[in-house]
Amino acid sequence: MSEDPIRLATIGRIFRRRARLLVVVAVAGALVGYGASLLFPPRYTTSASILLTGQWEERELLTQAEVAASSAVVDRAAAALDWSGVSGGELRDRVRAEAADGNIIKISGTADSPERAQRLSDQVARQFVSFAARIAGETTDSEEAAAPETLREKVVQTNRRISDLAAAADPGRTVESVQARTELEKLRTALHEAMKKLDEADPAANKAGMVVMGPAARPTGEAPPTRTHLIAGGALSFLLLTVIGHLVAARASRRPRTEQDIAAALGSTLLGTVDVPGERPAHRPQGRDPRAWTRRLLGVDTRWDIPAPPRPSGDEADRQLRHRRVWARLKAQLPAPQRLLLVIPEGDEIARRAAGQLVAEAGGDPARTSSSGGAPTPQVVEVPVSRPLVPDRDTESGALVVLSLGSWTAEELAGIAEACADAGHEVVGTVVACAVRTRTPRTGGPSPRPVTAVGDHARGGAR
Repeated sequence: MSEDPIRLATIGRIFRRRARLLVVVAVAGALVGYGASLLFPPRYTTSASILLTGQWEERELLTQAEVAASSAVVDRAAAALDWSGVSGGELRDRVRAEAADGNIIKISGTADSPERAQRLSDQVARQFVSFAARIAGETTDSEEAAAPETLREKVVQTNRRISDLAAAADPGRTVESVQARTELEKLRTALHEAMKKLDEADPAANKAGMVVMGPAARPTGEAPPTRTHLIAGGALSFLLLTVIGHLVAARASRRPRTEQDIAAALGSTLLGTVDVPGERPAHRPQGRDPRAWTRRLLGVDTRWDIPAPPRPSGDEADRQLRHRRVWARLKAQLPAPQRLLLVIPEGDEIARRAAGQLVAEAGGDPARTSSSGGAPTPQVVEVPVSRPLVPDRDTESGALVVLSLGSWTAEELAGIAEACADAGHEVVGTVVACAVRTRTPRTGGPSPRPVTAVGDHARGGAR
């Protein structure tokens, strides 16, 4: 598993190298969001405001909001609306009440049309006011309404009687009269405090009532999530999941990412890194595999997690110089100027082009044209990585493995090295090929011809 930190440059590389795939995934997510919008009909929401006059504490307002959205109120609203196929339990999921600033309760209703949403909010508001008035004792029952007033009249009469008794008592002449006047005053004080508590406990004394602040406004737009929200959310979610999937796959990848790690997996020395033009080859294999065609169409037939070159490669002469230096190091390492086996993984187009350039350098080596024959003759062999098989050793002086950076796992590279060892070939070195950007020539002359890919049938020299 890779331990490299995830940087913004990595995410930017995903968007650059997987642009077509991300566009297709985003379109698929948008289609899924559109399909979801067809399954869920549009909803409309509006609110009705109720003013609670008097002084209310915050916890009391919260209690009133809970009462407004309770089944006792919503069921009455459902019975008054009498909508076919809509029960009180279903309406409870569409009604929401909350306490706002200024002793205001906002009741929101959601329905499948603006008219129904308006009627639902207004009806729940009316039923809530009626229900709260009945709870607070504000009913039309004359006896219940007159009971508090009758009690107050009795208290007033009792106070007058106490005053008469206090005046009739001998004021301060005897101890008994003083005690009687004191007891009467205590009784008057107790009655006054009892009436004060009764007034405070009466909701009609400190809370005049509830007022509906006009009808609810008819909604002009759909309640979220709208169709646009679902389409955008589907596209964004699919896009994020794809990017996260790329990052997780990169973290779990076991492909060596550096030249030294690749050479260590092959058990050989690194001879150098060569550059090949990064453009796609003009002629692709004419396979009829639909999966391969789909991968090419989506742009996933090339790896994205290989770091991009920091600057464009030089011209053709600079690239040939790098190949020539690698070839010089290889000649210095070989024991005798015999044939050399160039092993490349099957399907590695970058390694194929690099091997072709090495074969071209070997063909133009002056040591090969001399009578001494002091340069090896390369022979290119392309082996499958799933079941690698290398020809048996004949007169070859070793095997040179040429492969691209970050394309193969350590197990696949070890399999190639074992195949070379089974065939009797010693891996004399490793060459890593990197695809780089090429500079656009500013002159009007012809651009240098690209190196032709080399396969099993192409040989650098005779046997």
